[in-house]
Amino acid sequence: MNPATSAPTATAAPGDPRPGSDAAPAPLRARWLGTVEYREAWDLQRRLYAGSSNHLLLVEHPPVYTIGRGGDRANLLTEPAELGAELIEVDRGGDITFHGPGQIVGYPILSVPGKRGGGMADTVAYVGAVEQSIIDVLAELGLTGARLPGFPGVWLGAGTDRPRKIAAIGVRLSRGRSMHGFALNVDVELDRFSRIVPCGIADMGVTSLRNEGVDASAEAVVGLLIDSVAGNLAPGQPVDRRDVVWRHRATDLAPFSRGHGPGEPVKPRRPVSSPGAGSTAIEPIEPIEPNESAGSGSGSTGVPVRLQSRLDQAGVQPGLEIGSRKPSWMRVKLRTDESFRALRSTARSLSLTTVCEEAGCPNIFECWNEGTATFMLLGERCTRACGFCLVDTRKPAPVDWDEPNRIAEAVEELGLSFVVLTMVARDDLDDGGAALVAATVEAIAARTPGVGVEVLISDLAGSARSLATVCDANPEIVNHNIETVARLQRAVRPSAGYARSLTVLARAKDRNMTTKSGLIVGMGESFDEVVSTLADLAAVGVDIVTIGQYLRPTSHHLPIHRWWEPAEFEELRRIGESELGLGHVAASPLTRSSHHAGTIARSVARLDQP
Repeated sequence: MNPATSAPTATAAPGDPRPGSDAAPAPLRARWLGTVEYREAWDLQRRLYAGSSNHLLLVEHPPVYTIGRGGDRANLLTEPAELGAELIEVDRGGDITFHGPGQIVGYPILSVPGKRGGGMADTVAYVGAVEQSIIDVLAELGLTGARLPGFPGVWLGAGTDRPRKIAAIGVRLSRGRSMHGFALNVDVELDRFSRIVPCGIADMGVTSLRNEGVDASAEAVVGLLIDSVAGNLAPGQPVDRRDVVWRHRATDLAPFSRGHGPGEPVKPRRPVSSPGAGSTAIEPIEPIEPNESAGSGSGSTGVPVRLQSRLDQAGVQPGLEIGSRKPSWMRVKLRTDESFRALRSTARSLSLTTVCEEAGCPNIFECWNEGTATFMLLGERCTRACGFCLVDTRKPAPVDWDEPNRIAEAVEELGLSFVVLTMVARDDLDDGGAALVAATVEAIAARTPGVGVEVLISDLAGSARSLATVCDANPEIVNHNIETVARLQRAVRPSAGYARSLTVLARAKDRNMTTKSGLIVGMGESFDEVVSTLADLAAVGVDIVTIGQYLRPTSHHLPIHRWWEPAEFEELRRIGESELGLGHVAASPLTRSSHHAGTIARSVARLDQP
């Protein structure tokens, strides 16, 4: 089964009420997220646990040992550092266990009914239902799983002289909500368990599907687990399944060129003055054509071979041909006035970079004419290579620590009341660039108190400490774009991750920040996939979401799959705000992450009017 194309969803038939509305039960949102760092999954869980959505997260973890409340550290027989792992104390029941590649870990974050429909949730019944979910999956695979009285988990050979655990269970159940869950050994390295007393049980073994002669892929096991968990823990709820199609390889991180052929950089389109007063021309750019001889093209869409393979894996059909005309609603009038020219002049004189120019934003004229700009920190070269982005991907220059002062000077000189600070990803820096972002926020506050600041940050390589540095500077809005739906993550941004982006937003919300995220559509996603992503953003407490149409910068970038119509954007806005509870959804063909940022911030974050 290809999870990208055949996974079941919660989509209702035409005319039926959409799941999540008053007329239909809320769905169980099942997410197969691939490999996720344990601490990131834990923080994501906790944010979901604090809400009311029903989620099932399925992941694999890099090697890690965890120990539950009341666990005995004497059951750790080898220091984890010697095994390339760490020991993490967690807020679940149970003793010590191991998580690693080849093991599917499931986290049901659910609202659990109380005993006899009221009162406290029945923990024993809940754990029994989790165990039954695993037992049912094993039966589908031809194995007889069972409970072993006095020993939580699921066992093979129960009642024989060779019982062996194939799935560990450790849950937290409080105030009618569940978190943590189970770990099913599929093809895990069993020697890792010999370095501990697994779950505090010294005289019984550990096994896996592979060790028992069952050859099953992670994807196949995930499909069985979703069906079984839904039937046992969320009966009657529709299932909204979304998979991250992701198997990481070194070639995934190879950079894209900014031009139409490998290694041939092309300047982005930038507004320049033309002889006619109040009008603007666009700098010339080489024709966007496939370069077959350089190996960069793939048919009439001109998609590089490497990128096309990712699109194929994600089940994306061929996109629009290069040179396809834009629909009328995507055409922008190019006009400048005094505010536009003043902002451009100030940015040039202070050697500042604006993402408005670097990313070729179609709203540059509107925003600059309003006196609003988005300054890009840490240079104009990014260490990531996202398939949609025009920003340069060459080796970055050293950090310019005077940049915060120059931006604060520009904000004062231009009389801005709200400013957006974005950044290139800087994976070459220990903190991902967080210290400079924080310094810029603080420099603006010191020079022009009362100016609102939104920071649009990278995922900072998943570092909670780096994110805390940014949040401690107290910007009004913390923005991190998830960019696309789960299925397209690898094709769209191979160096990032769906779970990591949700975790960044969850952590920022836990620090009481007003949070914001954005998507671009038109790269091969479906309407219902976008709704599912909006549901995930709402579940982690995101306040503001922006949705806009993708525009292809060069032929070496993702093709446009289709043009979304204005009515579709309006329906996404309605669903996001009315059905999913997002505070504000800005959705239109030309919407970009920073478009009308100050107006939106004042309405959602309740900033004082200028």
